[in-house]
Amino acid sequence: MNLVSPLIVGIIYCLLMSLIREPHRRRFNAIMVGGAGAAYLSGGGFGPWELPFVALTAYVAYRGLDSWTFIGIGWLLHTAWDTAHHLKGNPILPFAHDSSLSCAICDPVIALWCFRGGRSLIATIRRWFRPNHTADHVHDHASAPS
Repeated sequence: MNLVSPLIVGIIYCLLMSLIREPHRRRFNAIMVGGAGAAYLSGGGFGPWELPFVALTAYVAYRGLDSWTFIGIGWLLHTAWDTAHHLKGNPILPFAHDSSLSCAICDPVIALWCFRGGRSLIATIRRWFRPNHTADHVHDHASAPS
């Protein structure tokens, strides 16, 4: 399994989510983490224990409607569940043996972004490449004759 691919998937997820304006971005991500909490229901790897996990992530997702921190917590809960399913040999995608491990690598990337407030990565990248006109403007006035 390639360990870099899940990291890239997490970054791409955050970039795509950056296309959604706030507060819709936070609400949409709360729904996404709630759905992720139910991802293992059809496989039932932990039997009836799947249900309390879904209830917990539903609560965390609900709290995430107003809190990026709760969304981040939800992704970390899903990371733990992914890890447990991987160790048990019950992957999220039955046809892909390492799919739960990949998910457990991807999800903390998303959680970190959430803990940092789910800010637009696109806007951040644009700021990195935007020329600093203020410094040039000050320099031009200093050299101009009075």
